[in-house]
This record gives sequence, C-alpha cells and structure tokens, in this order.
Amino acid sequence: MTITRFAVDLGVLPMALDLGGTFVFAISGAAAAAKHRLDVFGALVLALVAASSGGIVRDVLIGAVPPAALDDWRFVAVSLLAGAVTLRWHSVVERLRNPVQLFDAAGLALFAVSGAHKALAFHLGPLPAALLGMVSGIGGGIVRDLLVLEVPAVLNAEIYAVAALAGATVVVIGNGLELPSSLATTAGALLCFGLRFLALRRGWRLPVVGEPRPSADGRPDRE
Repeated sequence: MTITRFAVDLGVLPMALDLGGTFVFAISGAAAAAKHRLDVFGALVLALVAASSGGIVRDVLIGAVPPAALDDWRFVAVSLLAGAVTLRWHSVVERLRNPVQLFDAAGLALFAVSGAHKALAFHLGPLPAALLGMVSGIGGGIVRDLLVLEVPAVLNAEIYAVAALAGATVVVIGNGLELPSSLATTAGALLCFGLRFLALRRGWRLPVVGEPRPSADGRPDRE
C-alpha cells in the first residue's frame, strides 16, 4: 500500500478525527476559561482557539490553505457547541477528575493521529509525518495555556509532546506495514492517550535540565 492509497482509503477518517479532536479540545479550553473565571465571550474564544490552533498550524505547514478550521463551518460550530455545553453543564464536567487535563489528553491523541494521516495524504515522508502529527496535537494546548498565563505542559517536563509523537509514529508505521487504517489509528490514539493519562496519574515526568540526580541514598546528587 502506498502513501497515496493509504490517504485515499482514509477519505472520511481524517475529518472525523479532526472534528472529534476539535470537540474535546474545545471542552478543555472552556473548562480552563471557567477555572480562570473568564466571561462567556472569553470562554468561547478560548474554546475556539484551543480547538483550532493545532490544525491551523498543521494545514499551513503542509500547504493545505485556507486551513480547514477556518474554511469549514463545521469546525467553528463544533467548537462553539462544545464550549457552550461545557459552560452550561460545567458542574457535570467538574465532577471528572481534573477535566482540563482529561479532555486535553483526548484531544492530544485525536489530533496527533489525524495530523499524521493528513501529512501522509500530502505525500510527506515518515519522519515529517510523525513530527507534524506531534505538532498538530500540541498546538491547541500550547495556545490555550499561554492565553491563561500558564506555562504550556509541553515546556514543563511533562510527558506531552512525547505522547503525541508516539501516537503519530504508530500511524506512520502502520502505513509502512500496510496495516488496516482503523487498526493503526486506534492503536496510535490509545497509546498517546494512555501515555498522557498514566503520566498524569502517576506523576511521570521527563528529566529537567540542571536538576540534581538522586544518589544511592535517595538524596540529591550535586555532582
């Protein structure tokens, strides 16, 4: 199976992944807005920005202009709907354990695999496709966090970009091995979400530059 055939076989799948990722990222944006006590307009703007930034960056980089998030009304409608639902039933969303991070992990997974799919559809090689999948996944979360004056998770030693890259890589490998697209997509999304979720639950973090390593007795090693 060539990259072209793989992309054609996936006709509807990238759109479904993009819309799903748009919905959950918009929820994370609206939940972050509620956390920071933004007004209704600000919350809807944050939902829209969180949901569309990663896809816009991806589309611009591969030359798919105008970006789908700006050219297709469904993306704006889904973003605003998710934001409105989150604001209306915010108490229900809040019952989930740390809703911003939970929905962010879901959006990260969906956009990572959809980004890799779209890159393959535009005939990018395996490495650029995997990297573009990662960029698609982390873009919305970065812009959302910056707008509410938080350090983006991808810059804060968290397993975030690594999870997105892992999920996108599975899609690329699946294409190379001629696996069914649904299998590669599901495996990639589950791997990305699972890594991010477990990192949140268990406190997994990447090494920090300049951080002292623990010695044999458990105390920081200053050497």
